[in-house]
Amino acid sequence: MQKPLFAVFLVMYLVTLVGNGLIILAIHSDSRLHTPMYFFLSNLSFMDICFTTVIVPNMLVNLLSETKFISYVGCLVQMYFFMALGNTDSYLLASMAIDRLVAICNPFHYDVVMSPRRCLLLLLGSCTISHLHSMMYVLLMSRLSFCASHVIKHFFCDTQPVLKLSCSDTTTNQTVVMTETLAVIATPFLCILFSYLRIIITVLKIPSAAGKWKAFSTCGSHLTVVVFFYGSVIYVYFRPLSMYSVVKDRVATVMYTIVTPMLNPFIYSLRNKDMKRGLRKLRGRIQS
Repeated sequence: MQKPLFAVFLVMYLVTLVGNGLIILAIHSDSRLHTPMYFFLSNLSFMDICFTTVIVPNMLVNLLSETKFISYVGCLVQMYFFMALGNTDSYLLASMAIDRLVAICNPFHYDVVMSPRRCLLLLLGSCTISHLHSMMYVLLMSRLSFCASHVIKHFFCDTQPVLKLSCSDTTTNQTVVMTETLAVIATPFLCILFSYLRIIITVLKIPSAAGKWKAFSTCGSHLTVVVFFYGSVIYVYFRPLSMYSVVKDRVATVMYTIVTPMLNPFIYSLRNKDMKRGLRKLRGRIQS
């Protein structure tokens, strides 16, 4: 099955690169898309490209190689960027939820609350928190000993499969996963939940059905991505190490590392008139 899998994942990776690349180019080439929502969307697309690039190229090489090898330092570097970029994705999704909250619940102060300076601060804060968390976790991982099997039963250096190989006491690492990691991932998730509760309460007060539909339709794409992303992340990471299942967790991990970044451009552009207009404008520029 390795060659068919190679073909499938190569196509998915190329679709991810092209789709997210087009989203970034369309947003930057159309001045009408220079708004906070599309600022966060272009950065989310960029993070998705980096996120998949940390994992997929090495996985494709391994699918065609007899000796599936990664160095110890390479494994820690991959783990660092995987966690940092994945968590940044999570915080960007929360920033987009805040943007929708302000747009729907406080539209008259939208330009003031979501100013370019505040959007930039949200982006820098997302990156800083994610990289600090990732650095702390990888430093803890580097202190473990690996004296038994060196075979990682996964397609990349994920935290749980690597912890399984350690012959050291992994209690500290598992505690960090279930507490500090919970805080890092739960904070944006709770922010998204709070934002949508406020949005639902506000929208239900709108008297006309057309008004309600218009308000909800601006959130549909974002909510779809949130469900895909957080559903698989929660399934994989918020269970004890003893409950880790190689096959089930690999399938769930494929969902948020490869499938979700590939689907994001389609989800955000298929029912979005502004993005469709931006993509048509970009196509016109390329053809001319």
